[in-house]
Amino acid sequence: MAPLFLGLDLSTQQLKAVIISEDDAAVHESAVNFDKDLPQYGTTKAPFSGPLGSLTQLGDFSRAMWLDAMDLLMERMKHAGIQFGEISAVSGAGQQHGSVYWAEQAEAALASLDSALTLKEQLAPKAFSVQRAPIWQDSSTTEDCRALEDAIGGPQELADLSGSRAYERFTGTQIAKIRRLDPEAYEATTRISLVSSFVPSLFLGHIAPIEVSDASGMNLMNVLTCKWDDRLLNACGGAALRAKLGPEPVPGGTCLGKISDWWTRRWGFNPDCIIAPFTGDNPATVVSLSAPGDALLSLGTSTTLLLSIPPADTPPKRFTTSHLLAHPTTLDAQIAMLCYKNGALAREQVRDSYCDRDWNLFNEAVESTSAGNNGYIGLYFPLPEIIPPNIVGSFFYQVQDGKVSTVDSIPAGAHARAILESQFLSIRSRIAAILPPHAPHLHRLVVAGGSSGNETLRQLAADLFDMKVYVSHTKEAAGMGGALLAKYAWWRAARGGTGSFEEMTGGEVVGMQCVAEPRAEVAKIYDGLLNVYQKCEEEAVKRK
Repeated sequence: MAPLFLGLDLSTQQLKAVIISEDDAAVHESAVNFDKDLPQYGTTKAPFSGPLGSLTQLGDFSRAMWLDAMDLLMERMKHAGIQFGEISAVSGAGQQHGSVYWAEQAEAALASLDSALTLKEQLAPKAFSVQRAPIWQDSSTTEDCRALEDAIGGPQELADLSGSRAYERFTGTQIAKIRRLDPEAYEATTRISLVSSFVPSLFLGHIAPIEVSDASGMNLMNVLTCKWDDRLLNACGGAALRAKLGPEPVPGGTCLGKISDWWTRRWGFNPDCIIAPFTGDNPATVVSLSAPGDALLSLGTSTTLLLSIPPADTPPKRFTTSHLLAHPTTLDAQIAMLCYKNGALAREQVRDSYCDRDWNLFNEAVESTSAGNNGYIGLYFPLPEIIPPNIVGSFFYQVQDGKVSTVDSIPAGAHARAILESQFLSIRSRIAAILPPHAPHLHRLVVAGGSSGNETLRQLAADLFDMKVYVSHTKEAAGMGGALLAKYAWWRAARGGTGSFEEMTGGEVVGMQCVAEPRAEVAKIYDGLLNVYQKCEEEAVKRK
């Protein structure tokens, strides 16, 4: 039988599956939407808002919901005619920074799963020591962030060591908060997983190690050596944290082991099916959609810019407002990342408030105004932002004769263009600072995520970034990245554990289509707005 490769993506709102063939063609896609398909958990776009700005994956029901989703996804794939025995390897992605806290009974429960019972029935009651575990939208750990930076010597020193300054959503400070506020639960935790290592643990029948690229989003790993760092571990979790995290992080394409008996007996998987490390959703998207020289703009719930860059021999000196991640497939590249919490959620808020909840009206409002928005600038932060840090609220400005003035509001028809221009100008103003001198010249902008199908947004992005805009025929980028990582582990295993990802793919990104080209006269207008935008952002930060 021709081998198939399964990629899973456990995101904020869904659990998705992508199956590809050996020639990288997608042969099946399925999804379980938490709000729609599991209404018993009462989610609204999945997160549950707790005290002090903490966002958890539906509090006490989070792990049960994820386990329910896995069982339902398998049922849907079976009913769609998928022959699980043809799947040769499994990998995938998980929402970055979210964590899972395993209880003492977890390893035994994973190892002794009964194929007559569901995952939820066997794991939800006893496998987890902390139920209200935070996810990436958490903003409640500011106290712990400052303590971590102080312990290491400041935000730049922490960025030099871990790739990022302390961020509220990062796992290390979330662990520190749980240890500080709930020491009994922390003591009862025997292992800590990321979302990305939680899922392969279900397939292996034991707790999986954390993958290097996703470990970069924890403030716990040395980003240059890809090893846990004792200074960071002790600052966040004390002497016990190393044992709770388990082995050193592992690279993508590693064979973690074969699938456990529960999956072969209940669903008919081949017992020789390889389980590979899962990575974060952003690194998985990089794997599936970009090559060196590409800027990848992910327009999902958050807005994220990702750049594959050459590795540095010394720590970067400009990463206090951005991130440096290990690459999931190679030591010959790293990933520079800018991440904004107020992405699609902020765009949707503007659409709902000023465009009657209609994307067509939103697009008409954008197209009825010209580049520069007649001098009106708006910054929108419904949630405490990551870049600039912790700013919240809406801020409006008018530019006349080169002078920037604060105003209480802007015309209703200006908001649609204002939010797109401000979000993209914020990103563009930071690109030069995160590219090392020896990085390849950026030659195309690949857009992905829920908003990437918007033609009006595509053209504005092409003009503002002054690059051709491409989209992929792949709808589920993170799931596709997971499927490619599964294939990579299988391909390397057949070669004795050797071979690069580029050798497997030929260095090509398949399925790309150019959908917008920059207009020189419009791009020039945006060149002149960069300094203006920066002045507006600086003024907003002073008022936050």
